[in-house]
Amino acid sequence: MKELLKPLSFTRGPDMKNRFMLAPLTNTQSHDDGILSDEEFKWLTMRAKGGFGLTMTCAAHVQAIGQGFPGQLGVFSDDHIEGLKRLAKEIKSHESVAICQLHHAGMRSPEDIIGEAPVCPSDNEEFKARSLSTEEVEALRDDFIKAAVRSESSGFDGVELHGAHGYIIGQFLSPGINQREDVYGGNLENRCRLLNEIIDGIRSECSQDFMLGVRLSAERFDMKLGEVVIMAQELMSSGKIDFLDMSLWDVFKEPEEEEFKGKMLMSYFTELERGEVKLGVAGSIRGPEDAERALSEGVDWVMLGRAAILHHDFPKLYEANQNFTPVEVPVTKEYLLKEGLSEKFVTYMGNWGFVSD
Repeated sequence: MKELLKPLSFTRGPDMKNRFMLAPLTNTQSHDDGILSDEEFKWLTMRAKGGFGLTMTCAAHVQAIGQGFPGQLGVFSDDHIEGLKRLAKEIKSHESVAICQLHHAGMRSPEDIIGEAPVCPSDNEEFKARSLSTEEVEALRDDFIKAAVRSESSGFDGVELHGAHGYIIGQFLSPGINQREDVYGGNLENRCRLLNEIIDGIRSECSQDFMLGVRLSAERFDMKLGEVVIMAQELMSSGKIDFLDMSLWDVFKEPEEEEFKGKMLMSYFTELERGEVKLGVAGSIRGPEDAERALSEGVDWVMLGRAAILHHDFPKLYEANQNFTPVEVPVTKEYLLKEGLSEKFVTYMGNWGFVSD
């Protein structure tokens, strides 16, 4: 059996039936109040039905002020539970692990959406963001934990903390963005404090079998690769998380920092001691050959975004024919609608060159 089709076990939670995870993709499809829409339900459950071993929601914001884009799924209110229950139940009915990604955009929250200045670890002139007080940081921590509890009560198998792409957790981790002088800023230990306190809180408040993952990115937003490697190793060594999701934009690229060039960015993480934690990658995995190569480089699973947009049943297509060729972009609007994207999602993907004129 091909490695990509083999089951994968975690310390906590159910097994994945294969090594394919659905990436948490921005899609602008839910309601303005964060309640799940039928369109987002269709998009996600089609991927679960299409064979993905794990189906992850788009970034779901844990505070109203943390909304990062229009039509974003919410997990900050009990009003969201009914829709989340419906979603988790349907994902799991297709033997796909159901994960809710927890998110807060921080300084990247558009003021015209949230109705006030966005927040950040420190005042940020570029994004016109204000610094959070220590009390607000503690409230932010607690709201991430409450969102995890809300996700579990809705039937999800686990959550992923979005610490990548310059969103709020990543902003705290960044030595360039985080200029705080309290216990949440300064040295690496302090900059990791918010993330670690959220992890500890989730482990305390959720059941013993509740899955927990973390997404990190190794570059951009003033992140330093050497520090991210340390963070990744400490997260895996702690045994408190079940999977680490490295979002690398291109899993086969070399690092941007000159001192680290000479080998693939991914290799800095595959060579770490991971214990029982499962390591995966995302970034430009567009077809079977890419997925197989990534797994051969030492990761435990692969995350598909673009490929999952174009083929809701990518895992089933691969199972039937390991050499199948994915369609090339751009594709027609009608093609994407048949693949379960809504009109809003198709419009959004037009910004990324997916839709032919």
